[in-house]
Amino acid sequence: MQTYIALLRGINVGGKHKLPMRELIKILETLDLHNIKTYIQSGNVVFQSEPSHGARLADKISNAIDHTHQFKPKIYLLELEELTRAIAANPFPDAETESKTLYVYFLETIPESPDLTSLETIKQDSERFQLQGKIFYQHSPLGIGKSKLPLRVDKALGVATTARNWRTVCQVAAIAQQSRQP
Repeated sequence: MQTYIALLRGINVGGKHKLPMRELIKILETLDLHNIKTYIQSGNVVFQSEPSHGARLADKISNAIDHTHQFKPKIYLLELEELTRAIAANPFPDAETESKTLYVYFLETIPESPDLTSLETIKQDSERFQLQGKIFYQHSPLGIGKSKLPLRVDKALGVATTARNWRTVCQVAAIAQQSRQP
């Protein structure tokens, strides 16, 4: 069995696309996924499945949610090793202690021609960001709510993303690591 992490974009945000985690678990169980664990209500799921199912899992999950809840969330599917590499590659280790100021964006694909200059022009002086392949890191010491970057990242990079704060990324990785243990 392979351990996977599914990050669902845009569920349970602002009263839209409501999907209680208990209902999500039931949906995933119908797809023959195992050892399903969720973390907080924003669509972070760890589960196990046969490795041969990996390529189609994101679409299967999204379609199953659409069937039961009439909306089709974007699913970012990662293997534990990918998440572990993203944590290890954090370019802002000094920000890890203030986990609500450090965000990791998971990208649908590697951007072909990202416009990082446009992000530089709107960021606050104290903010930093870095793009590394399919991962975009953002450190906003004054808080994410005061930043203009989150509203512009997808457009500037030219790909869809979903973001998680550092604490969530680390907690999901810990859950996945525990799930992997025999």
